Amino acid sequence: MSIVIKAENLSKSYQIVKGQSSTTLRDAIANSLKSLRAKNEATTFWALNDVSFEVKQGEVLGIIGRNGAGKSTLLKILSRITKPTRGRAELGGRVGSLLEVGTGFHAELTGRENVYLNGAILGMKHDEIKKKFDEIVAFAGYEDFLDTPVKHFSSGMYMRLAFSVAAHLEPEILIVDEVLAVGDMEFQKKCLGKMDEVGKSGRTVIFVSHQLGTIAQMCHETMLIDKGKLVLKDATPKVLNAYLDLNKSPDNFYQASEREKTKSVYFDYVKMVNGKGEAIASLEHDKPLMLEFKLHLKKPIDDLVLGFSLQDAGQKRIFTIHHSLKTVISSNDKLTAVRLTIPGGLLTPGYYSWIVAAFIQGAEMFDAQWGVCGFTVIDAGSEFANFDGVDYGCVFVRDYSFEAVP
Repeated sequence: MSIVIKAENLSKSYQIVKGQSSTTLRDAIANSLKSLRAKNEATTFWALNDVSFEVKQGEVLGIIGRNGAGKSTLLKILSRITKPTRGRAELGGRVGSLLEVGTGFHAELTGRENVYLNGAILGMKHDEIKKKFDEIVAFAGYEDFLDTPVKHFSSGMYMRLAFSVAAHLEPEILIVDEVLAVGDMEFQKKCLGKMDEVGKSGRTVIFVSHQLGTIAQMCHETMLIDKGKLVLKDATPKVLNAYLDLNKSPDNFYQASEREKTKSVYFDYVKMVNGKGEAIASLEHDKPLMLEFKLHLKKPIDDLVLGFSLQDAGQKRIFTIHHSLKTVISSNDKLTAVRLTIPGGLLTPGYYSWIVAAFIQGAEMFDAQWGVCGFTVIDAGSEFANFDGVDYGCVFVRDYSFEAVP
């Protein structure tokens, strides 16, 4: 396959100057007089630093990294929105970009008018846009709002129409940032299916997402960027493992506030951990779920029950566990560390979080925390890994049998 994107030593720097904000005309004049000294005090921040890579035609390439790693800066350079400080990027074809909700839209124009405006920005002729118009509107699902000014659209409506335009006007290269998170779950599935269709048609997709499960399902190759540098570009499972190594001690654990500590029973902390006891924010699907917590009891309480519910990204509960505390510890008058372990191979790729509670059944709720310790399950090579973009539920069914019935 031919190379459609070739980046060589891409770098982007910004000058960070302290004390240069201007709230009045006098401040602005004073700051202008200090400009020479300010230049000497400026700090250079490299949002991107010597990044080189190639992308082949028809490839669906994922890009992952922590917040502030440089992913969006890279996409803006590839989309010709900003120029690199040094280096170059060669693109072999027309680019369709969806980087921010509403980019390229005019608030006073209607949805219909903005479809033509976006198409023109992408370099399409009027007749080409007209040919695809009905398909674009049907995909977005906004036939009834087509002649409404987009300033009245919600962010989700913006995203639907913008994605539909970018995907249907057949750019050779489609670049999509994390904006899919704005839409509802049903439309996200449509978008993922469309990107998969674009890739299979021989066009190229660059896809940035924090949802590692989606990256694992859609992208055969992935790039990991950290602190402005390219860490690894390889097969997706290898890159996801490298990303996990960068996130061994994340800040995603729950810690009780001073207000929570006034309760007679409270969770002092809750965190997801690996087999070494290290805090984690993501794990492979075949690794066990380990939830560690410390429960503080100011006085002994009989019949205290611990409750744990796992919920998906849509806050739908996957399962619930109730367990008596007295079967876990022999003394409940001090801070107690406990670890809940659930065998691996249960959860399919996706984002999940916990609901934790301590209560007496039918009598009193002492402490309850919702949506804590969010984590991502990634596909480390299940039997479904090759079914790109297919939703195959929340759990893997491992124990089953088939037999002929006479």
